[in-house]
Amino acid sequence: MRATEGDQLIQHGRVVGEHDKVAEIVEVMGERGAPPYRVRFQDGHEAVCSPGPDSEIRHRETQL
Repeated sequence: MRATEGDQLIQHGRVVGEHDKVAEIVEVMGERGAPPYRVRFQDGHEAVCSPGPDSEIRHRETQL
């Protein structure tokens, strides 16, 4: 998984009815775009995370 600042991290819901969580990557803490990432969720909450298999990266170019 590779990301740059400004990309979106999408954490898919794991339970029926649970919505996806969308966060903006504000800092890449790993080498060459690798996790962990500092992210900011839509409600303003910030966290450091290492995404699992239920996550995907949406790169800035594809967020149209």
